Amino acid sequence: MLDLSTLNKFDVSGMYKVYDKWSEIARESYESDQDIVDFRDTDHIVFAGMGGSGALGDIFSAILSKTKIHVAVIKGYHLPNTVDSKTLVVATSISGNTVETLSVLDSAYKTGCNIAAFSAGGKMQDYCMKHKIEYRSIPQLHSPRASFTGFLYSILKVLGPVLPVKKNDIIDSIKELENSSKQISSTNLNEKNLSLNLAEWISGTPVIYYPFGLQAAAIRFKNSLQENAKIHAMTEDVIEACHNDIVAWERVSNVKPILLEGPNDYVKTKERWQILKIYFEKNKIDYKEVLSVNGSIISKLINLIYLLDYSTIYLAALTGVDPSPIKSIDFIKDRLL
Repeated sequence: MLDLSTLNKFDVSGMYKVYDKWSEIARESYESDQDIVDFRDTDHIVFAGMGGSGALGDIFSAILSKTKIHVAVIKGYHLPNTVDSKTLVVATSISGNTVETLSVLDSAYKTGCNIAAFSAGGKMQDYCMKHKIEYRSIPQLHSPRASFTGFLYSILKVLGPVLPVKKNDIIDSIKELENSSKQISSTNLNEKNLSLNLAEWISGTPVIYYPFGLQAAAIRFKNSLQENAKIHAMTEDVIEACHNDIVAWERVSNVKPILLEGPNDYVKTKERWQILKIYFEKNKIDYKEVLSVNGSIISKLINLIYLLDYSTIYLAALTGVDPSPIKSIDFIKDRLL
């Protein structure tokens, strides 16, 4: 069982300490005095960002999936050709220096569409000030991935008039974060800590199965396993997996299945979960289930991300790895023009 001294030994810069305050950061960000923006007649929102900022776009895409607003998430250089006067481009780069997002921001400015930009400074802030683009500065806390809740709830506040998200759902999601923190934070390193239990179970290469609606949590989990624990990981839509991925289990491997399930999954998805579990049990394949909380889609996603992200920090410490350094990403960035 992981203890605090081991966590401090390997998490040298104290990433976990920011996660201990995620619910507090979420509440403070949503209740901040950031000026809101109201772009009338928006029927198309493009979320642009990479890495942790890209995960924000995935969250908003899921939140808005049942509304009349068309949503696109751009993780790259190119703005969609569908952008017009009723489009809002939301560009997020926590560092403010992400080259792909800066490229999208420049393209959006040249089209004349509505833009809202968020960063902790950097080139994005300079560009927005120069071109009089709606911009909000949000502090980076430790690292872009650890700053997730600060940016998520700040954007929910600033874009409140544009996003058809119920305020009660946002408040409830923060309350759920507070409840989750009591169970999975570093103050509760015992056998009841779900994040720690998951971290202790993970070995080999995790493959993360997810249903419609929880893809954002699955992608974020994969990314955090890669960045924090420095291990390979994969994601699979559970329905699609039954048409291809399932065949790969006919050979013995070190891949470990993790099932992300929601209490309100579609009835046919629940049926598929049951069949998949029977298959795994029949073939003696060890798997792990992770259940989302009840509530709105934002509560489900943010609390899943909280639980799963924590597990990657604990896994890093359990395997003697510092979760913070990202030397390989720095290698790439240092060579970009």
